[in-house]
Amino acid sequence: MTTKHSGALALTWTNKHLRLLAHDDATYEWVDPSDFRVSEVRLLHSVAPVGDVHSDRARAKDNLLIRGDSLHALTSLLRIPEFAAEYEGKVKLVYIDPPFNTGQAFTHYDDGLEHSVWLTMLRDRLLQIKRLLRPDGSVWVHLDDVEVHRARVVLDEVFGIDNFVATVIWEKTDSPRMDAKLFSTRHDYIHVYRKSQDFVVNRLAATKSNATKIDKDGRPYYLNPLRARGGQGSTRAARPNLYFGIADPDGNDVLPKLPDGTDGAWRWGKEKVEAEADRIEWTKGTGGWNPNYRIYEDGVRTRPPETIWSFTDVGSTRNSAKEIKDLLKGKVFATPKPERLMERILHIGSNPGDIVLDCFAGSGTTAAVAHKMGRRWAAVEWSAENITNFDIPRLTKVVKGDDPGGVTASAGWEGGGGFRLLDVAPSVYEVDDATVLLAENVTAGDLAESVAAQLGFAYEPEGAFCGKKNAMRLAVIDGVLSDDIVRLLVGALGEKERVTVVATAAEPGAEDVLRSLRPGSRVRKVPRDLARLSRRRSEVVQLVLDGLEVVE
Repeated sequence: MTTKHSGALALTWTNKHLRLLAHDDATYEWVDPSDFRVSEVRLLHSVAPVGDVHSDRARAKDNLLIRGDSLHALTSLLRIPEFAAEYEGKVKLVYIDPPFNTGQAFTHYDDGLEHSVWLTMLRDRLLQIKRLLRPDGSVWVHLDDVEVHRARVVLDEVFGIDNFVATVIWEKTDSPRMDAKLFSTRHDYIHVYRKSQDFVVNRLAATKSNATKIDKDGRPYYLNPLRARGGQGSTRAARPNLYFGIADPDGNDVLPKLPDGTDGAWRWGKEKVEAEADRIEWTKGTGGWNPNYRIYEDGVRTRPPETIWSFTDVGSTRNSAKEIKDLLKGKVFATPKPERLMERILHIGSNPGDIVLDCFAGSGTTAAVAHKMGRRWAAVEWSAENITNFDIPRLTKVVKGDDPGGVTASAGWEGGGGFRLLDVAPSVYEVDDATVLLAENVTAGDLAESVAAQLGFAYEPEGAFCGKKNAMRLAVIDGVLSDDIVRLLVGALGEKERVTVVATAAEPGAEDVLRSLRPGSRVRKVPRDLARLSRRRSEVVQLVLDGLEVVE
């Protein structure tokens, strides 16, 4: 009899079916998934360049330091065409060190989010991160023991159980806390998930050489017994072709006997013994001559990454605090990470030229190390105070070559490159008694650029138009669309072009005139129609949360 099963292993929490809307004052609001503000595309305003950067039109190719909520910033990277072309499906490694939800009041964070708020915050950002990752990309989520077990289940839901790679244990302290009431906690966790099976790791340099000898050409090597050491396949009965005599230095045949005197087997067959005769070296013991073969350690020996990382290898919180304090003349950040820790993560999961993303930038360790190691980077930090006091001065020193600490020496960093500081723009909407209005601070230029972002047009101001998507042009009218304006716009179109006109209002019949003069063109009203489009995108996200595959 076949038993039918239904349902799947999942973690549930309060308001899991809702979304979290982040406000500029670091508060959150539970909203329905269809709330248009959840999927609103916020503009990224250029604030200042530092060092060598591209032209303003190619700013998306620069290293980016973004001030604002991480979810808004991730949405902007995915939805604004100029950034989507550089980031969607192209990020090699994402490292995030989200607030640990410890209930403590950190100096630079409100780290006391309730579990359901924290889990929703994490899930919503992981969904965006997944879209940003390359097929061979990975995400590294740094946590302590408060949420680590719940986060693992959320990661399983978003990336799939089969894409779990490892959980790294980082020994973060170099001495125990003697005032601990129960246990002295000395480690953090880093969950590693891949986007797909295309993910591979870069191996680490071997920490210890096995070589004990040097040959006549100066090559280091060590010896391994030619006699099989026992176990399955090491006996004459199991491998008769590997049982034969080999002449020792005295000219006598030596057979592969096991320690108990039974007939064993060699590791090599006769043909290989003859072909590799120069690698065979004899040693003499109490039982006579024993054949060995040389294993050379040519080049750089490597090993796979392990899951326990000692502070002696990658640094401790004491090291990271000192790095910040020395670099920024006494400034102290509550939860910095050592540069050597980030160096190992970036080495394992990325290569020079790859894009690295950190959307909880903190004091800027990920960006600083990525810059020194030749990676492109994008870093997002909500706190303007952290941006001003830590990220900008730290990264500016890296660019100028004025940061002698951390991994500067091991990376061979001498300065160069640059980055752009961007701000996540405020919402273009306001809600008054359930009525959607344009925000008072929206200027005509911001309105046009925001509309282009919402509708997926490349923002290209040119004459009467402000955007282009294939053969469709975009025109934004901060006022009433009339028949005369319609005719002017159509007259400015190319022969095969159409136009989407977005206006705050339209005279009766204006849309009919547009469609008759240039079929395929359309009129949308702002904010009404744009809010509807945002709701539709939110509904798509909800389908993904419900486990359904959706093609937009």
